[in-house]
Amino acid sequence: MHFDEFVRRVTMLVRGKRFQGDLDEEMRLHRELREEHYAASGMSSQAARSAAHRSFGNAVSIREASYGAWGWNWLESLTQDVRYGARSMFRSPGLTLVALLSLALGIGANTAIFSFIDAVLLRSLPVKDPARLVVLGDGDEMGITDRYGSTTLYSYPFFRQMQQKNAVFSNLAAVYSYSMDIHGTLNGNGEMQAMKVQLVSGSYFQTLGIRTAMGRAITEDDDSSEGDHPVAVISYAWWKRALGGDTNVLGRKIKLGTSTFQIVGVTPPEFFGTRVGEAPEVWIPMSMMESIPPGLNGYKDNFAQSMHIMGRLKPDVTREKATADVNLLYQQITRAFPDVKLIPRNVESLSKTHVVLTPMTRGLSSLRRSFSAPLEVLMAATALVLLIACANIANLLLARSTARAREFAVRQALGARRIRIVRQLLTESLMLALGGGAAGIGLAAVADRLLLHMVSRGSEVLPLDVSINTRLLLFTFAVTVATAVFFGIIPAVRGTQVKLTNALKDGRGSAGGGNSRSTLGKCLIIAQVAISLVLMVGAILFVRTLVNLTKLDTGFNREGVLRLEVDSNVTGLPESDPRMVLMFQEIERRVSALPGVRAASFASFVFAQGSWNTAVNVPGMTMNEKIDVKHNTIGNGYFATMQIPLVAGRIFGPQDTATSHKVAIISERMAKELFPAGVNPIGRHYFTGYDPIPNTDVEVVGIVKDVKFGDLQEDPEYIDYIPNPQRPWGYGSFAVRFDGNFNTLSNAVQQTIHSVNRDLPISGVTTLDEQVSRTMTNQRVVAQLSTFFGLLAVFLSCIGIYGLMSYMVSRRTNEIGIRIAIGATRGNVSWLIMSDIVLLVTIGIAVGIPVSIAGSRLVANMLYGLPGTDVASLLGAVVTLMLVSTMSGYLPAHQAAHLDPTVALRRE
Repeated sequence: MHFDEFVRRVTMLVRGKRFQGDLDEEMRLHRELREEHYAASGMSSQAARSAAHRSFGNAVSIREASYGAWGWNWLESLTQDVRYGARSMFRSPGLTLVALLSLALGIGANTAIFSFIDAVLLRSLPVKDPARLVVLGDGDEMGITDRYGSTTLYSYPFFRQMQQKNAVFSNLAAVYSYSMDIHGTLNGNGEMQAMKVQLVSGSYFQTLGIRTAMGRAITEDDDSSEGDHPVAVISYAWWKRALGGDTNVLGRKIKLGTSTFQIVGVTPPEFFGTRVGEAPEVWIPMSMMESIPPGLNGYKDNFAQSMHIMGRLKPDVTREKATADVNLLYQQITRAFPDVKLIPRNVESLSKTHVVLTPMTRGLSSLRRSFSAPLEVLMAATALVLLIACANIANLLLARSTARAREFAVRQALGARRIRIVRQLLTESLMLALGGGAAGIGLAAVADRLLLHMVSRGSEVLPLDVSINTRLLLFTFAVTVATAVFFGIIPAVRGTQVKLTNALKDGRGSAGGGNSRSTLGKCLIIAQVAISLVLMVGAILFVRTLVNLTKLDTGFNREGVLRLEVDSNVTGLPESDPRMVLMFQEIERRVSALPGVRAASFASFVFAQGSWNTAVNVPGMTMNEKIDVKHNTIGNGYFATMQIPLVAGRIFGPQDTATSHKVAIISERMAKELFPAGVNPIGRHYFTGYDPIPNTDVEVVGIVKDVKFGDLQEDPEYIDYIPNPQRPWGYGSFAVRFDGNFNTLSNAVQQTIHSVNRDLPISGVTTLDEQVSRTMTNQRVVAQLSTFFGLLAVFLSCIGIYGLMSYMVSRRTNEIGIRIAIGATRGNVSWLIMSDIVLLVTIGIAVGIPVSIAGSRLVANMLYGLPGTDVASLLGAVVTLMLVSTMSGYLPAHQAAHLDPTVALRRE
C-alpha cells in the first residue's frame, strides 16, 4: 500500500461523515442530470424520475462500494462495534464494574507473579550472547573448600591452568563464589559504608562481553601479579546512589580495610553481575584478594577452592565436546599440582569426579532453589483465580444476553448476520478485558513493589528488576486476549441462538434456549466452586505450615535477644591477633554489665548465617567422610545468651585459653551418633579433619541440646562449639539477652561497642526473633498470598452464585407467583431456591475434593508438620465454602419468598 493511499484511508476514517455528505450530494446531482435528460426526451416528470433512479442503480450499494474503495470497511465496522460496546457497557454500570474489578485482580495478580518468574527464572543475563556461556559444575555451592573432587568450587591456580590448556573456550573467567559486604570509605575519609565487593579475574568482563558506561573494565593486566593493581570498577546503580552520578568519578579512591583502590570504570546500567538476586557494587581484580578484608589468601594456593569458573564456548564447540575436554583437563591439572596428596581416599574421590557444564544463559542464582516452587504454586493460584473471574463474567454475560435477546432478534430480522452480532459481542468482551488488563498492569506495578519487600529478608530489598517491560506487556496482552475469548465466546454464541418469532413477541426479551443458558450457568458455578475449594485447601495448608514453623522448638529461646553485626575487618588486624580476641572479650564484658542485660556473647554463627564445616575423626569409630560437623566459635556467655540447655559436662570458662588444651562442647546428636554407643563422650577426644593430627585434637567438655542451625525445617545437625581464644575467628555476630525496651538497650549497646573501638561499623540491628522469622519468608509469602487468592476466589464465586440465582428467580417469577397464590409458604419458596444453590455447591465440592487431594500431594514438599492429604484442612475448606456460598444465595431466595403474587402474575 502506497503512503498516499494509507493517508487517504486514515483521512476517510477521521472525516467519514463529510465524505458521506459529499458522496450523497454527488449522487443526487447525477440522478437530477439523468432525470433532466429523460424529461427532455418527452417523458413525464414522474416517469423521468423513476427512469433516472433505475438507471443510476442502488444508492446504498454504490455508497458502500465507494467507501470500500476509499476507506477500510472493516475498520469502520470495528469503530462502530467499539462505540456501541462502550454505550452498552455504560448502560450496565454494575456489571461493567464487577467485570473490570474481577479482571483487574485476576490479570494483575498473574502479571505480578509472572514478573517475578521472569526476573528469577526466565530472563537472560544482560551480556553478549549468553547462550554460549557455561559454568563448571552447577554453580550453586558458595564458600571455600579443600576437599578433593570438588566440581563446583575451584582454586585460582586451577583456573589459570584451565585457561591456558583448554581448547574449547574462546574466553574463560573466574569469579569468587560470593560477594562480600565490606565497610569502606570514599577518598579515604567520611563515614564508613557497606559495599558489596566481588573478586573477579582479569578476563571477567571480556568473557561476558561487557563494555563499560564510563572508563575501562578490569583487564588481564590488572590480574597479572599479586597485590600491585589496586583498581576497581563500580556498578552504575552504586555510582548514581553513592556518588550522585559524579561525571568525574574516574580516578576517585575507595578505601577498603587498609588498602586504597582507584576507580577506573563504571558498568552499564543493565549489568548486575552473574548471580540473579545479588548485585555487586564494586569489582576488584583477583590479584588484590589478600588486600581486602578479611584478607583472603588463595591467589597461589592450589587447593584453596573458592572460585566459580565460567567459559564462553567457541562457535563450533558443543557442550558435550567441551564437557569431555574439561574432565580430561580436570584430572591432569589436579594430579599435576606439586602439593597434591594422592592418598587412597583422595584418589578414589578424584576417580569418581565428573564435571558437568551448566548453561549460564539465565545466570547463577541461589534464589531459584528457594523461590521456584513458591512462584510456580502462586502462578497456578493466580491462573485459577483468573479462571474463576472468567467463569463469573461469562455467567453475568449469559444472564445479560437473555435481557438483550429481543435486541438480537430485531437486528437479525432486519438482516444482520449472526456472525456479525457474535463479533459485536466479542468486541464488547475484548473491551472489558482490555480495560481490566490496563487496570491489572497498574495493579501489578504496585503489587510488584509490595511483593519485592515481602520476599526480601530484612530491610535490604532484593536487587531484582520486576518493573514493567516489553516481555511483561506481551504476556499481559496475551492473557487479556485469551481471557476475552474465554469468557466472551460462550455468551456470544449462546446469546445469538434466538427464535425470532418468540423473541419478538416476548416483551421481556426472553429467548429460546433459556434452559440451556441456565444449565450452562450452573456448570460454570460448579466449576467456580470446585476451583475455589482447591485454592481454599491450599491456603489452609500453607497457613498451618507457617503456624507449625512459628511454634517449632528451635532449641534456643528466640525471645528477648538483640542481634547486630560488627565488622572487625576495619581494624586491619588478623583474626588470630591476641588484640582482636581481647577486644571481643572486652565488648562482651562491658555490654554484660549494662542495666537490663542478662548475658552477651559473640559467635561466628547465630542462626541461618552460613556454616564452617569439616569431617571429624573420632578414635574407636569408623570414619564417615560424608558426615560434616558444623563448627561454631563462640564467647563464654553464648549458651546463657541463647538459653541453650546444658545436658552434661560444663560450659566454657576463663580456664579455656589460647594456651590450654583445646576443648569443645558438642550437640546431643553428635554425642549420640559419632561416639561409641553407651560411652559418655565427656572427656573423650576427637580430631577435626580427616587425619588425627595432634594440633587438631579436641577434648569434649560438655553436651548441649540440639538446636536449629541453618533453617527451621532441618533435622538435628552435628554441631560443636569452640571457645574463641582457641580458634580465633574475626566474627561479628553479637547477641545480647535483655529485659526492657529494645530501642533504649540497642542505643546503649552500640555506644558501649564504640567506647571500646569507635571505628567499628555496626549494622543489621534487629532481634533474634526477627532473624528467625526471616527464614520463613517464603512460607509467609505463600501463606499470605494463597489466603488472599483463596478468599478472592470465594468472593468471585459468591458473586457468580448471586448473579445466577437472581437470574433464575427472574426467569421463574411467574412460577413463584403461582406457588404463593395457591398457598406455598415463604419457607417453601426460600427452600425452592436454596435447594438449587445447595445442590450446585455440593456438586462443585464433590468435583473439587479429588482435585484438591491431588493438588495437596503436589505441594507436599512445601508443607511442614502436615501430610500431603490433610483431612482437617480439607474439611475446614469444605465447611467454609459451603457456608459462604450458601449465604451468597440467601438474598435471591429471600427476595423470591417475599414476591407479591399479584405483581408476579401480572408480569406474565
